[in-house]
Amino acid sequence: MLVITRKPGERITIGDDIVVTVIEVKGSLVRLGVDAPRSISIHRQEIFERIQKQNLEASGIDVSDLNMAVAILNKIQ
Repeated sequence: MLVITRKPGERITIGDDIVVTVIEVKGSLVRLGVDAPRSISIHRQEIFERIQKQNLEASGIDVSDLNMAVAILNKIQ
């Protein structure tokens, strides 16, 4: 992990097209601004983890659905 010290208004660049700007530091809170192409998804970590969990749950196959699909395919053949 790269650790960088920045003051409000200062920036870091990631790759060629992502810029992170320190907007404000207030106590233990830091406000960041992220400028990136629309094709890049940007999420807070807890939201990203929730999305991953929901995607995993949505991709799960129920055994009864699989059995029904096999039965349908057997009838077709």
